[in-house]
Amino acid sequence: MNTKDTKVTEGGLNVTLTIRLLMHGKEVGSIIGKKGETVKKMREESGARINISEGSCPERIVTITGPTDAIFKAFSMIALKFEEDINASMTNSTVTSKPPVTLRLVVPASQCGSLIGKGGSKIKEIRESTGAQVQVAGDMLPNSTERAVTISGTPDAIIQCVKQICVVMLESPPKGATIPYRPKPASAPIIFAGGQAFTIQGQYAIPHPDLTKLHQLAMQHPPFTPLGQTTPGFPGLDATTPTSSHELTIPNDLIGCIIGRQGSKINEIRQMSGAQIKIANATEGSAERQVTITGSPANISLAQYLINARLSSEVTGLGAL
Repeated sequence: MNTKDTKVTEGGLNVTLTIRLLMHGKEVGSIIGKKGETVKKMREESGARINISEGSCPERIVTITGPTDAIFKAFSMIALKFEEDINASMTNSTVTSKPPVTLRLVVPASQCGSLIGKGGSKIKEIRESTGAQVQVAGDMLPNSTERAVTISGTPDAIIQCVKQICVVMLESPPKGATIPYRPKPASAPIIFAGGQAFTIQGQYAIPHPDLTKLHQLAMQHPPFTPLGQTTPGFPGLDATTPTSSHELTIPNDLIGCIIGRQGSKINEIRQMSGAQIKIANATEGSAERQVTITGSPANISLAQYLINARLSSEVTGLGAL
């Protein structure tokens, strides 16, 4: 079907459109809901396809696909959910002014010109007619040809604004190939063990062939000490690698997710990182616990990464998924 022949009518179009949103882990947790119930309900009620990118990344991409009316319905459900979260976060806080709901769209840079309009005329018109704040980022997102478009306002203003953005996107399709933005994992560390390189993704060590080749080459040229070396007696392992220690403080209510049942998680972190990790006993009157990590700089950074990954999955509520 040719979209050019379809007149843009207020009743919504019978054209399938895809809109991508960039969200933080916490927002994604809220959209997914306990055991995925919230997103399931959104999919069923809106009729739109809602996909959430994989990842132990601080940012995730939420893709909404469907006829325009299904997209608007999905957007209104997301905007209302965020509004609910804002209200909930305000109940116990001293903040008097209510922050607006904010969504970040990811739009191919080749369509941003039409969205801004000559001399900013189009974006000004959208702002004025919907009452939403709209900002188009000046720079493209890393390793992509997409830009972030931030919309904020009341749920109603946001929905009106998304409708207008959809119309612009349908009227001026992207030119050339679009390289979609893919959020990067929180600096995935690399471990070399047994002559193979692994990158950590979520809770798994994934073999990394290119890095393995590089590592094997490096082993033939001694001054290069392997990173995160955990196998004793491995050729090229310098026994005099300086060890240092690093201290972290972790809130009492989160320490459990790092220790795990009968210490299972902390032992896993010790094994994977090759670092020594000591957790101080709780001191009276203190809401935090001291954690000391000892090992080579690479072991320490890996242990820190694994601890942070546990914490962030706990905080975003994705630990339960």
